[in-house]
Amino acid sequence: MATQQYKAWSVVIMSTLAFTVCFMIWMMFAVIGIPIKATLGLNETQFGILIATPVLTGSLIRVPLGMWTDKFGGRIVFTILMLSTVLPIWMISQATQFWHFLVTGLFVGVAGGSFTVGIAYCARWFPKERQGLAMGIFGAGNTGAAVTKLLAPIIVVGYGWTMVPKVYAVLMLVMAIVFWFFTFSEPSHKVGKSVTVREQLAVFKDPKVWRYSQYYSIVFGGYVALALWMTKYYVSEYGFDLKTAAFLAAAFSIPGGLLRAVGGYFSDKLGAHTMTWWVLWVSLVCLFFLSYPQSDITIQTLNGAKTFHFGLTPTVFTIILFTLGVVFAVGKASVFKYISDDYPDNIGVVSGVVGLAGGLGGFLMPIMFGALVDLTGIRSSAFMLMFGVVWVSLMWMYFTEVRPVHADLHAKSLTTTV
Repeated sequence: MATQQYKAWSVVIMSTLAFTVCFMIWMMFAVIGIPIKATLGLNETQFGILIATPVLTGSLIRVPLGMWTDKFGGRIVFTILMLSTVLPIWMISQATQFWHFLVTGLFVGVAGGSFTVGIAYCARWFPKERQGLAMGIFGAGNTGAAVTKLLAPIIVVGYGWTMVPKVYAVLMLVMAIVFWFFTFSEPSHKVGKSVTVREQLAVFKDPKVWRYSQYYSIVFGGYVALALWMTKYYVSEYGFDLKTAAFLAAAFSIPGGLLRAVGGYFSDKLGAHTMTWWVLWVSLVCLFFLSYPQSDITIQTLNGAKTFHFGLTPTVFTIILFTLGVVFAVGKASVFKYISDDYPDNIGVVSGVVGLAGGLGGFLMPIMFGALVDLTGIRSSAFMLMFGVVWVSLMWMYFTEVRPVHADLHAKSLTTTV
């Protein structure tokens, strides 16, 4: 008879592996989208739509998946979710027109909803003081984005892009079977049958949920958007081939996934607010430097005109991008620490709402990246957009969390003085 601790860790390990596979598939177009773009002759906006399409359904389905997880348990919901994507993944290899990829991409995108299922499923197996770590370990499945960047280019170069969805379809089927046999169900983790859908959806009226959604739209939505966009960015901005570009782009995806567990640990120790506050500030600084386009400035001097070049080299760019991946990983964990602290009995639905916001950020931003490049011709405009989103998040946090605390402390000091 398996002990409760054994069950808990088995659930976390298998859920993390399953989420890694799901995330690999969710990010598949980040690599195969580049040869597809060349074959179909897509512009930057169309490319943004192509790579973002799976993110749309993976985001929209998160709220109902969270509700079903609360109602029926994570094991059955996660397994059915994985099995439902196997055929659509395989069908991508048969697509020949732009709309074929968009339609199949919508169905494949369901794999992205696995995050909401797994986060609620894993958290309930641990006490509150360890939930941040458990959710952080599960969230490390985001490294599936990096795995795709390392694995898919090898398959593309060796066998063509159509082999990637075939391999991934088989991998998803095997993972679903293994997951079912090495995970467990716990009836006490489900919400009572008396809890109605109306009661579950009441979280939409809570302003804190919307605030956490805004934070998550940048630390997760921004992560997804850049994970999809960076391979193409390295190819266009620095002229690298597909394998090299994908390898360098993994410098962002790997820490953005693996270090989420570290973020969960420190969020347990230092608190969700402290970690998220510093995450947003460091992100703002990184995005400020990443936003600066390659520029030449000509100055008239006594000896004639002199031209100076300003811009990030591939090495400096990758170092800053790596730093951004680290802070986004910590931020993804700290935001969900807020949720486990404030909504211990409704994690599935709340994580679904917040995950929906994050996923929609990951869907909209690549499209906006492409549109901005088409409109301005400036590739770093993607980072300019993200800089603005982080600034909004910082202001919202300041006026709703930081300033009220300072006001309370000031009021107490005046009372003590009097």
